[in-house]
Amino acid sequence: MTDYDALNQSLRGLIEGVPHSIANLANAAALLWESLEDINWAGFYLLEGDTLVLGPFQGKPACIEIGPGKGVCGTAAAHNRTQLVPDVHAFPGHIACDSASNAEIVVPLRRADGTVFGVLDIDSPVLGRFTETDRAGLEAFAAVLERQLDPAQGR
Repeated sequence: MTDYDALNQSLRGLIEGVPHSIANLANAAALLWESLEDINWAGFYLLEGDTLVLGPFQGKPACIEIGPGKGVCGTAAAHNRTQLVPDVHAFPGHIACDSASNAEIVVPLRRADGTVFGVLDIDSPVLGRFTETDRAGLEAFAAVLERQLDPAQGR
C-alpha cells in the first residue's frame, strides 16, 4: 500500500520553489513511476484549447492528443471529476494507447478558479488496481502540483 503522505511530502521537496512547470511535471511523473506498484504508465496531459496534449510521462509512447470528452482522460477533464476505472475495457470510448492497460485513474488538475488545465493519468495492467485510498492520495498529489503550477493558488 502506498504511503501517500510520504509521497506527497517527497513531491513538495522536489517542486516547491521551482519555477519550471514542465520540469516539475517530469519529476512528478518519475516520482509516481518509482513509487507506485503495478502501474505501466504515469503522466500528464495538458489542455491546449479544448484538446488534451501529451505532457511529461513515464511508460510506453502514448496518444498525443485527446479530444474533449474522449476516453477516460477527456471525460475527467470535461466533467472536472476524478475517474477511477477498475476495468478500462468496460469504459465507453476507452482509448487504448497500451493494450496491456486494464485499470486507470485520471485526476483533473485545476487552476485557482476551479477550471481544468490538465490531468494526471495513471494506468495499470492489473484489473481493479486503484482504490478510494488511491483516489484520495492522488487528488492530494494533484493539489500539491496545482499550488506550484498555478501562481494564483499561492505558494
